[in-house]
Amino acid sequence: MTLDEARARDAADPLRHFRERFVLPEGVIYLDGNSLGPLPKATIAAMAHITEHQWGTRMVRAWNEGWMDAPQRIGGKIARLIGAEANEVIVTDSTSSNLFKLLVAALQQNPARRTILTEAGNFPSDLYVAQGAVRCVAGARLHCVARGELLAALSNDTAVLLLTHVHYKTAEAFDITSYSSAARQAGALTLWDLSHSTGAVPVDLGAAGADLAVGCGYKYLNGGPGAPAYLYVNKRWQNSLISPLNGWLSHAEPFAFVDGYRPAAGINRWLNGSPPMLAMTALESGVDLALEADIAALAEKSAALFACFADIGAALGLECVSPNDAARRGSHISFRHEAAYALSQALIARGVIGDFRAPDIIRFGLTPLYIGFQDVALAGEILREVVASGAWRDPQYSVRAAVT
Repeated sequence: MTLDEARARDAADPLRHFRERFVLPEGVIYLDGNSLGPLPKATIAAMAHITEHQWGTRMVRAWNEGWMDAPQRIGGKIARLIGAEANEVIVTDSTSSNLFKLLVAALQQNPARRTILTEAGNFPSDLYVAQGAVRCVAGARLHCVARGELLAALSNDTAVLLLTHVHYKTAEAFDITSYSSAARQAGALTLWDLSHSTGAVPVDLGAAGADLAVGCGYKYLNGGPGAPAYLYVNKRWQNSLISPLNGWLSHAEPFAFVDGYRPAAGINRWLNGSPPMLAMTALESGVDLALEADIAALAEKSAALFACFADIGAALGLECVSPNDAARRGSHISFRHEAAYALSQALIARGVIGDFRAPDIIRFGLTPLYIGFQDVALAGEILREVVASGAWRDPQYSVRAAVT
């Protein structure tokens, strides 16, 4: 694809106008929105309003003017992005905290079932949280198997099947419907991590029969660094699963200020403390922007961007580890390289910001809301120059940093 061809495709892109809604620095091709989404311009005004007006002048009164119901309001908006009902999603805590709450609740649901089943090589944080959860429930265990062995490993001891919908390294995606069905037939719950999915690829938890899910707010939802996360509990489980964290706002009558705990009905029982309103405001701004885009158009453009970048990688002899089938992957593309970290650093030094995942994966987020075909074409030119010249061999690029 030439630059002229890329510009022509951008001119015909129905999503092109969204690009102007983000702060995107000159001289930077940002291909890491699958790790941290860029700043929406609307967020700047929203943050000024909540700090200067709501907090600055309304002060404590603002809790009764939209703050207290923010977890439910924003959760209802996210529900529209994942095929859920408004009262099945709530925004609260971090992805890890929500994962812990749901895993422990699933383990306590049926004392006869004591196993969390998951994929070996799942996102490490999810595995760490699962390891912590089994330490909190007597007799519980974590069973990790290869992707191709998951269905055979389901048994009458499986309490919950924990899977990440889109793999953080390869972008390979599970079929939510078939795996949820298989778990249900085995008598187990399913818990999906949608962190690399929501706002990027079509998700329909209701139609898929999923039980539980979590997701973050700072990737494709562009909610800002460390944005609040969300969790989903299908309504059929809302009044039988109990959160292990008995927070103030998860009480049936939080303002009664009684000593004894009684869980709230429905999705509210998964809350804990007061919502962090500055962070919630930034997240809501990003979610509102995501809701304006047609998810089918996003998926179509993501597939087209992927095809262009895959052609560039193939021409350079890079091994693409992401599935070719668009229906089986998320919205990033990954290549294997002998010195992936050094290659990623050499690209960053030239304004192409992707990221590295140990030990040998270089990853590029193809976020269709603001990435264009010209971005991919220019990134390809720079990638060709770096690979052909061997610039990545420069010792300065081999020194590991904590964050790339």
